[in-house]
Amino acid sequence: MDYPLRYQSNNLAKIVLVQFLLIFVTLYLFKPFTINTSELRLNYLTICCLHALLPASIIFGYIAMLTRFRKRHQINDWTLKKEFLNIAMIFLIIGLASFLLRNLIYANPDNVSWRYLWIEIRNAYLAGIVFCLYLISAKIYFNAVSNKSPGYDALPITSTPVNRHLTSPPIFIKAHVRIDDFYFRTDDLLFAKADGNYVTLTMIDDDGLKNELKRISLKQFETQLTAYPYLLRCHRAYLLNVQRVVKLSGNSQGYLISFDRTEDKVPVSRAYLNVFNQIYQQANVAC
Repeated sequence: MDYPLRYQSNNLAKIVLVQFLLIFVTLYLFKPFTINTSELRLNYLTICCLHALLPASIIFGYIAMLTRFRKRHQINDWTLKKEFLNIAMIFLIIGLASFLLRNLIYANPDNVSWRYLWIEIRNAYLAGIVFCLYLISAKIYFNAVSNKSPGYDALPITSTPVNRHLTSPPIFIKAHVRIDDFYFRTDDLLFAKADGNYVTLTMIDDDGLKNELKRISLKQFETQLTAYPYLLRCHRAYLLNVQRVVKLSGNSQGYLISFDRTEDKVPVSRAYLNVFNQIYQQANVAC
């Protein structure tokens, strides 16, 4: 699951739940760390639950606050470096929290010591790196499997339209020749499909769905829409209205977009994924 989809609340909750289950099962079945049972204040099942719940809660809370902060301040750029820095910070917080949890779990007079602080932080980074490697391996595997399939077999991510009551005024579009110039409402547009020197506009209004053929290239049409960032080029043959997206599915190789009142679907090719993700996130923030 690629950015920004993995940071939406529903997807984040699923990721955290998977993490909780993986940590709990690993701790309960394999006991990866040395445990002195004479020091335990709680039974081992409860300890496994606490050790699994603590990082899950921290990750969910940290990412939720980070996402809320980025939305509030309209910060849309995101890089792999920033991802790793935030993950490293999360591991550090988990290590510190695990150190503070020791007094609840263990009856050991040396709980509050630099040695155990280092052990808990070290364990947090070791377990976190293993978990990240597992996720990366799973992503590579599922991407490889999906690439062998001619269709889009990833689980769909659904979203209600960003705005169902859109009332933008008509804008003027200059075509190749003056007689073909036309007006249209940007908010009525679902998508535009190129066909040589023509473009088919698929639009929706109070009268229903309609297709209009215009004698203009998609490139020329796109250059006149720079004031409307939600009208986005997403493929060499398609331009879509991000505000009208009701469902998307796909993976890091591309998306497949669905709209209201039509069975037609529009692809988002890999070359346009980053731009689409940013505009899609902004549209959901404004919702």
